[in-house]
Amino acid sequence: MFNLLLSIAGFVPLIFGAKWLVEGASAIAHKKNISNLIIGLTIVAFGTSAPELVVNLISAVSGNAGFSFGNVVGSNIINILVILGISAMIFPVAVKSSTIWIEIPLCLLSAIVLLILASDVFLDGAPSSIINRTDGLILLMFFFVFIYYSFFAMKKKDEKSIVTVKEMTMGRSVTFVILGMVFLTGGGQMIVYFAEKFGVEFGISDRIMGLTVLSLGTSLPELSTSVIAAMKKNSDISIGNIIGSNIFNTFLILGLSSTINPIPVSDVPGKIISQISSTNLDMLVNLLATVLVFVFVFTRKGRRIDRLEGAFMVLLYVVYMVFILV
Repeated sequence: MFNLLLSIAGFVPLIFGAKWLVEGASAIAHKKNISNLIIGLTIVAFGTSAPELVVNLISAVSGNAGFSFGNVVGSNIINILVILGISAMIFPVAVKSSTIWIEIPLCLLSAIVLLILASDVFLDGAPSSIINRTDGLILLMFFFVFIYYSFFAMKKKDEKSIVTVKEMTMGRSVTFVILGMVFLTGGGQMIVYFAEKFGVEFGISDRIMGLTVLSLGTSLPELSTSVIAAMKKNSDISIGNIIGSNIFNTFLILGLSSTINPIPVSDVPGKIISQISSTNLDMLVNLLATVLVFVFVFTRKGRRIDRLEGAFMVLLYVVYMVFILV
C-alpha cells in the first residue's frame, strides 16, 4: 500500500508542474507577441492534457504499455461519465450547435478509430492486438486535422476572449517553465515507478492500474476546470474542456506513445462477455459514453445535458467500475 500512496503522491508535483509550465510558457509567448489565438490553441490546450501526456510518454519509454493504453481510455471514460456527469448535476450543460455537429462527432470519431486500430484479433484474426507505429502516425494525422479545424474555428472569435495570459517578468516566466518541466517529469516518474511496483506486489494488471489510479489522477485538471465552470454556469467551458481533452488524449497522446513504442493491447477474455477482450470492452464503454453525450443533447428539453442525465452517466461509471474490479 505504501507504493500506492507514493504513486498517488506523484500527482501533486505532476499537476502543479503542468500549471506552472502553462503559465510560464504563456507569459513568454505573450512577451514575444505571439497571438492569444496561438497560445490558446497550443500552450493552454496542451496544459490540461500534460499529466496524461507525461505519464504516457514515460510509460511508453519504460515499456509499461498497459499504463499508456489504460490511462488514455480510462481518462476519456472518466471525462465524460464522471466529470461531465458531475458538471451536469451541478448545473445543466447547454451545448452549442458547433459542439453538437463538429466537436462531439470528432470525439466520437476518435473513439471509433481507436476501437478499429486496437481490434486486430477481432477484425483480422491476429494472435494479438497491437497499436503499432503506423497506427500511431494515423492517430497523429487525425490530430493535425483537428488542430487545423480548431485554428480556423477559434480565429472567428475575439482573440482577447480566447485566453487570459498572466503577466510576469521574463525571469519569473523562465523559472516557472523550468520548475514546471522538473515537477512534471519527476511526478510522472514517481507515478509510473510506484504504480508498477504496487501492481506487481498485489497482482494487479497494468490495464486496471491505468483505468483506475492513473486515469483518475491525470483527470484532476479537467475535473477542477469543469466543476468550477459548472458552478459559474459557464457550460461552454465545461463541455468544451472535456470533449477537447478526449480528442487530445486519443489522437495526440496515444499517437505519440505508440509511435515511440508500439503498444500491445491485452486480449484476456472478460468475465461475462467472453467473445471480446477486456480492452475491447473498455473501448466500447468509451464509445458508448460519447454516443450518450450526443443522444442526451436531443432528449428532454433543449439542447443540453440535464441533472438526471448527468446522474445516469455517473451511475453508469460506477457500474462499469464494479464490473471490471469485482
